[in-house]
Amino acid sequence: MRAGDGERLHAEVASVLDWWVLAGVDMAVAEDARDWLRPIAPPPAAAEVPAVEAAAQPALPDTLDGFVQWLAGHDDDALLGPRLRRVAPEGDATAALMILVDMPGQEDAEEGRLLSGAAGRLLDRMLAAIGAARDGTWLAPLSPARPAGGRIAAQHLAPLAAMARHQLALVKPDRLILFGAQAAEAMLGLGHADARGRLHNINGIPTIATFNPQVLLGAPAMKAGAWADLRLMLKGEQ
Repeated sequence: MRAGDGERLHAEVASVLDWWVLAGVDMAVAEDARDWLRPIAPPPAAAEVPAVEAAAQPALPDTLDGFVQWLAGHDDDALLGPRLRRVAPEGDATAALMILVDMPGQEDAEEGRLLSGAAGRLLDRMLAAIGAARDGTWLAPLSPARPAGGRIAAQHLAPLAAMARHQLALVKPDRLILFGAQAAEAMLGLGHADARGRLHNINGIPTIATFNPQVLLGAPAMKAGAWADLRLMLKGEQ
């Protein structure tokens, strides 16, 4: 072990424990270690979310690299907004876990990276609590540009969802987490309150909806609800 490794490990463990305390955890989820990368069968009773018909989808690249490049240069200003900076998806293209966040935060647009700064540090805690890590996930935005006012127009949700479903088919993750109310509305057709608290199934992929870490920074009391959502993914509850 190199000098300093022990201190870094101690800091990482303390960070995860701090997240659990803030989330209201008072007991272990399970006594046995969980193999997060082990594929799980989709729950039989989970409602299948209808796929968007092919006619509603634009012509999109059939490789993930091509799609990411297309997304960065997509010039549909009516959909993504004129002259707004795009923030690209990132992470492990072979990841078992994909995260879809509704849009970049204001700081993300400046940094050119999703969930940067304090929100990124909170994301690291959340992922560590379920045995995952940012560099082992695929992190993507529903809208790669942040609209004025910080809200996606209702008429844009369907075309953005079609783009997200195409990306989902390219990544082929085992699990999907939706961060934010508009990500849940676009992908599940449900309000956030109805989308949370149960396991969904999108094209055979177990899916949960929870709060965007940006929201949790301003509302720490919601962390307990976010932890309950993450437990659904861990335990395969409905």
